[in-house]
Amino acid sequence: MSLEADVARAVSVIREADALLVTAGAGIGVDSGLPDFRGDEGFWNAYPPFRELGLSFVDLANPTWFERDPARAWGFYGHRLELYRRTKPHDGFALLQALAARMSRGHFVFTSNVDGAFQRAGFDEARIVECHGALDYVQCLGDCGVGILRADELSIFVEVDPTTFRAQEPLPRCPRCRALFRPNVLMFGDGAWDGARSEAQEARFSAFLASVLPDPASLVVIECGAGTAIPTVRRLGDRLAARGATLVRINVREPEVPVGSLGLPLGALEALTRLLG
Repeated sequence: MSLEADVARAVSVIREADALLVTAGAGIGVDSGLPDFRGDEGFWNAYPPFRELGLSFVDLANPTWFERDPARAWGFYGHRLELYRRTKPHDGFALLQALAARMSRGHFVFTSNVDGAFQRAGFDEARIVECHGALDYVQCLGDCGVGILRADELSIFVEVDPTTFRAQEPLPRCPRCRALFRPNVLMFGDGAWDGARSEAQEARFSAFLASVLPDPASLVVIECGAGTAIPTVRRLGDRLAARGATLVRINVREPEVPVGSLGLPLGALEALTRLLG
């Protein structure tokens, strides 16, 4: 089938759906101007000092940095926090939100991104799963029981040297015990991540799926920019497609889909504009 035919079929499926699940990986943010971290070269283009040190995204997204070099850790995450705060979600988010509002059986968002873009675009916080946590929240390394706190409510701002990407003092600290904060983000090899917030989101999501899956044909899954390197989002779409939902996979590099699903080799904004504009 041609791309135009696939787009037309996807438009028809979306119009007939009564429930919507939006799933998203890092690719959805590229059209908002966020850097593409695909592969070491993509990461190093965004963070040149780390190329010189031979540090990859996987190397830096490791909780041990908060113990051995907190300025390096908060330089990496603090820069991203400010980048996400000032990034305006592209128009595709508004198109998805308008579609979600029309769904008689409801909607949900499931994302592996930690940028808070869906909330900034106006999506209901209670209808979002951030399976890897979010940079907008912090947890205490002192394990003092303060819980997961919102960075904005604590007025957390991290000044980062743009030439070295090292954070400047003062680093974010817990108001209860003065131990160092870390982002409430799931890192690689991260046994200390506090997953309570994401677990509560997952519970609400499970209730949503329980309400729609007795009639899976009513559910359309629109997946945007979720790759195979960390396949959490893609696997969810594949599982729901196997249950009878219709999967529309938008991925400019990896559009492959299970039988009966639709794969569109387009960027997120272009695809969403063609489908929903």
